[in-house]
Amino acid sequence: MRILIVLDPVDSIKTYKDSTYAMMCSAHGRGHSIEVCEVGQLWLGDAHAWADASVLTLSGPQLGEVGHDPHQWCTVADPISTRISDFDAVLMRKDPPFDAEYVYATWLLEHAVREGANVFNEPRAIRDHGEKYSIAEFAQFTADTIVTRDPVRLRAFVQRHGEAVFKLLDGMGGASIFRARADDPNLSVIIETLNQFGARSVMAQRFLPAITEGDKRVLIIGGQVVPFALARIPKLGEARGNLAAGGTGRAQPLSARDREIAESLAPILWSRGLYLVGLDVIGDCLTEINVTSPTCFREIATQTGFDVAAMYIEGLEREVARRS
Repeated sequence: MRILIVLDPVDSIKTYKDSTYAMMCSAHGRGHSIEVCEVGQLWLGDAHAWADASVLTLSGPQLGEVGHDPHQWCTVADPISTRISDFDAVLMRKDPPFDAEYVYATWLLEHAVREGANVFNEPRAIRDHGEKYSIAEFAQFTADTIVTRDPVRLRAFVQRHGEAVFKLLDGMGGASIFRARADDPNLSVIIETLNQFGARSVMAQRFLPAITEGDKRVLIIGGQVVPFALARIPKLGEARGNLAAGGTGRAQPLSARDREIAESLAPILWSRGLYLVGLDVIGDCLTEINVTSPTCFREIATQTGFDVAAMYIEGLEREVARRS
């Protein structure tokens, strides 16, 4: 296959943990060609969707091999303007923030889909599934949650539960997440800071003490559940397990509840064009549905031996062949 990956700058990739790099290695090992571009290299012209795409070649020792250089692991050719529909598969791997430019990119990739491109995840599905808000559809699996701009409702929610977690709907990597207690003298300040005196919507969820056992990332690929999760354990004194916030990743088999949640959501999300999904589960509760650029491939593979990237690429091959 000829694969286009839309991603952040190649030189920002941390090979020791990057899931997109794992995908590249697996695709390369199976004989597929890889081309890359950034969101700013997608464009519309002559009524067609284009990418200024560069051939990426893995070069020198790769991760796990003697002499691997995390800064010189590939060569990237000069970009060539190519119709996006000419690729066999297009992987949207741009990290959040999910801002206006991200939305514009989904519009352009959706145009490419109309021209016959196979884009994973499907652009409309990415756009329609707010990673935090979309759990509302599956309330049977979530803790008590509200989304509001009203500071009075936010305060009442904390008072009702005694303790809650506040999140901005467009936050990522654990940024702007607050654990709030009913007796916290700074509760009003926390609410004002987050919702900017009623100008921004805030999600509040009942605090889950099981966070001490980890914020579990459960992966779904093509409607199939990966049998291991990565529990992201908060560092001492933290309520956030995100690796970006200093959490420690511990791979572990899925619990019965993890599997129940994942297997219930998997066919629904896959039917909507979400090939790769990362569910966040704390204790027995679903807290987020990540669809933009889910990660944790490397950590799971390193600790368990289960090759998540191989599952991803093999599934991609089957899906592209089915659509041909």
